[in-house]
Amino acid sequence: VSAEQLLNSKTRTCAMEDIRLTPTPQQGCCNKEENDNYTPGEVHESNDCSSAAETRTGKKSVVKNHWTPKYSTCYGSEKYWFAGYEIFIQESIDSYGAVPWPGAEGLCSYMENNQQELNLTDKTVLELGAGTGLVSILASLLGARVIATDLPDILGNMRFNVTRNTRNRSRTIPDVKELCWGQNLEQNFPKSQYRFDYVLAADVVYSHNYLDELIMTMEYFCQPGTVVLWANKFRLPTDYKFVERFS
Repeated sequence: VSAEQLLNSKTRTCAMEDIRLTPTPQQGCCNKEENDNYTPGEVHESNDCSSAAETRTGKKSVVKNHWTPKYSTCYGSEKYWFAGYEIFIQESIDSYGAVPWPGAEGLCSYMENNQQELNLTDKTVLELGAGTGLVSILASLLGARVIATDLPDILGNMRFNVTRNTRNRSRTIPDVKELCWGQNLEQNFPKSQYRFDYVLAADVVYSHNYLDELIMTMEYFCQPGTVVLWANKFRLPTDYKFVERFS
């Protein structure tokens, strides 16, 4: 799909505080075993944090750069209310994608406030970089048929959240699939079988080295008539350069 076709698909921009909401195409990766046996309050130490600080109890807490989501070394959970639905999100320390990012909340607010315009009932939806699954969960509760995708180490926690929040509440439970940006797209998602009314993405642009693969994936899934809704908190100058590529 050419950049011209991408731009010809419906686009929409909605400014929020520090969050820009722009329809555009994109991508993700995924796969991991489901784990429903979370133990809230259990402390786990991690050696791959950027730095650590000793607390009064002697436990280590993770200290991240200001542009990354902050989370502690124990499992936590969050509750959200969108469109009249209570959504419970279990967090994990597996990776950055296993905690809610601000773009996901911004995109959910947009979906909540524009239900009639979007009309997700029976629409096919793909989420790239779905993380905790918050956006996919809300899309499913609003009536969409959803495929949520992300990296392999994200999928177990995402599957737990998706199943917990949509079972017996949505028409269908979202599929959780592996999707690596720019890799094996035609093999894993052949255009003859997959066509999406909406491609959703939240906070997929940040300090990583896969922006070329991301835009390639966006273009792949952005077929004529596809609406891409992308919400992102802008942190670095490179984030704005990414937006310019759609100009």
